[in-house]
Amino acid sequence: MDLLNNNKKKKGSDFTILGKETVHGGYGAGTLNLDNMSAVFIDIEAGEAFVDMGAMHARSEVEKGIKFLPNKEEVPNGKPYWLVWITVDNTEEGPYYAGVAACELTVDRSIRRGYKSLPDHVNKMDKSLKRNIIVDHMDEKSKLVLRKFLSEFNKEMWDLSNQKLRDDLSVS
Repeated sequence: MDLLNNNKKKKGSDFTILGKETVHGGYGAGTLNLDNMSAVFIDIEAGEAFVDMGAMHARSEVEKGIKFLPNKEEVPNGKPYWLVWITVDNTEEGPYYAGVAACELTVDRSIRRGYKSLPDHVNKMDKSLKRNIIVDHMDEKSKLVLRKFLSEFNKEMWDLSNQKLRDDLSVS
């Protein structure tokens, strides 16, 4: 089931999630199936969300040409982003946002340096695959951007999603 389309280069809400089953036993057993995962960036300053599947291999437009450092203080003028790993699953009622986990990164294009914690990015990707919702550490503005993006992208998927996602992306 092709829910989203990643064939376009523009920023926007086009990304691919194919409804393939997880591998069970036999050849490929124990491998991760990332077919139901997408990467959504939130540009905190611009208040925009966009999909970039290149993030699956650290080759997104945000990350290209940047040497990432493990110490945030080494990139004091970095532009802040959230990379949100989104996993879609299916119920009898239809597809829904099953796992959503956000991790931070900053990029300073003028010095071609950025900050990200690779272990955190890998762990959050894993948490999303395991159907966890981890967005409570995001700033209020970014939560609203992500909420708007997910709900407008597909209202039915949003409505079928876990109440925790809707609650955690609500702001007071």
